[in-house]
Amino acid sequence: MTHRFSLRALFVALAAASLLQACVPLAVVGVGTGVASTLDRRTYGEQIMDREIETKFNRSFPATLEAKTAVSATSFNRWVLLTGHAIDEPSRGEVEALARQTSNVREVFNEIALGYPSSFGTRNNDSFLTTKVKTRLFDSPYISGHHVKVVTESGIVYLLGVVTEGESLAAIEVARNTSGVQKVVSLFEIITPERAKQLNALPDQSSSKSAPKAD
Repeated sequence: MTHRFSLRALFVALAAASLLQACVPLAVVGVGTGVASTLDRRTYGEQIMDREIETKFNRSFPATLEAKTAVSATSFNRWVLLTGHAIDEPSRGEVEALARQTSNVREVFNEIALGYPSSFGTRNNDSFLTTKVKTRLFDSPYISGHHVKVVTESGIVYLLGVVTEGESLAAIEVARNTSGVQKVVSLFEIITPERAKQLNALPDQSSSKSAPKAD
């Protein structure tokens, strides 16, 4: 779950201007929340902690910084990905510092770009790309979409998850070959195949797919 802050006046102006653009229909992908949580390699406690990290980060966000940034924070297994825009480097650094100060955070990846908020059309396209990548992950015989968190910002796809090296390579290949994706950034936490089997919620899940081996 992510929450986005905005440069208020500018953000509203950009959104209003982009309403003339055609909206991209989005498909609903995946399964129910309860089932998805069960198939997640994180424990329920870890999933709850990730949601708490995002909530704490958002609640501690000062209004002065909100006026200078449009940022999303995504936590996965206590690794926090920061995406969006900031109007200057000091503001970008302040957001990172705020994330690092949030309790239970293990690592922070600051991918905030300098500039103004993306348009409504760009954000709509990012959501569509996330859906496309996620759909293709579920269709892949080498990686389960349940094990990968996909975040898209301005055409750049970020991949998070607890996966094996082979699963990581498969997921990256899927994202790279998805039409419209400009760049893929892998932020996976790599584990051994043996550990993956231990973490898989379903007994037969680990044997249902065999990921390609790394070179």
